[in-house]
Amino acid sequence: MQDLNDLSLFAQVVQHGSFSAASRASGVPKSRLSRRIAQLERDLGVQLLRRTTRQVRVTPLGEQYYARCRDMLQAAEAAREVIEHAREQPGGSLRISCPVAIAQILLAPWIGGFMRANPGIKLEIDATNRRVDVIGEGYDLALRVRDVLEDSSLAVRTFGKGELRMVASPALLDSIGRPRTPQALEGMPGVGQRPHDGKFIWTLFDKAGESVHIQYDPKLVCDEFALLREAVLAGVGVAMLPGMYCRDEIARGDMEVVLPQWDLPMGVLHAVFPSRKGVTPPLRRFLDFLAEVLPETARRVGMMTTGVMPMHAAPPFAAPPPLAPSSTMLSPPKDEPQP
Repeated sequence: MQDLNDLSLFAQVVQHGSFSAASRASGVPKSRLSRRIAQLERDLGVQLLRRTTRQVRVTPLGEQYYARCRDMLQAAEAAREVIEHAREQPGGSLRISCPVAIAQILLAPWIGGFMRANPGIKLEIDATNRRVDVIGEGYDLALRVRDVLEDSSLAVRTFGKGELRMVASPALLDSIGRPRTPQALEGMPGVGQRPHDGKFIWTLFDKAGESVHIQYDPKLVCDEFALLREAVLAGVGVAMLPGMYCRDEIARGDMEVVLPQWDLPMGVLHAVFPSRKGVTPPLRRFLDFLAEVLPETARRVGMMTTGVMPMHAAPPFAAPPPLAPSSTMLSPPKDEPQP
């Protein structure tokens, strides 16, 4: 198959009437132009140009070849413009899985602006705390908050980290005692989300990063943090809650931090998507949108923290190359404070 670059160089020589003029217009050295056209003629087995010391003339067969080259180059340019237009105004559908809290608190203030800025993109957002099979269930992207990424077939883009607090009501601690070591948690009533492996375990880290795992028997299992928070306030049990669900209660004295000298796992807020499908223009635009709005909004509501990430809270294992900045700078609804 012929190299389109050689066809382009030949067309420029014809259009400009000489190798020198074509060299100035294209930035390609005159000697290289001459070599490429000579090689093109050898490959075709015909003479396309007649060269003299003063001018270049196109042979009759070269005129016919030039006409077809021009058509091919115009078609190639039209194809490039299609891609450029798709990048500027991407269109298509995205199926997204997102935890309920992230959908309600982080996405809700901004999603309308994204849709207005990208009228060609259709979104199907499945707000669920169930861990979906991204590839098996046909999702284009899933937002998650967890400390590890198990599936190496997924690409990932991280947006920050969020802290957990182990909390209980003062009344409960008054009745059962305040633990001084992780081992003292054994036998204490707990509430929590259903783990993916079915094992209800509290994991804590000392200052050296060494982990301690305490198994507990939950009195309440629920995937909704708001309900778990109410259970903690009612004295049902001890729980690990995201900071945004307990910071105000801790400040008011309605909850106490259990074992504050110990660290807890820090969930990484990230998006995962099938790496083999590639990043389509709509997906790229949505990822750029998430990178714009999630980190600052999450910090504002207390979902994410700043500072150095402990080794035990390292982000998922791999990240795709940074995506190009998008033109989707958004504004929240008027009744929302600017982040």
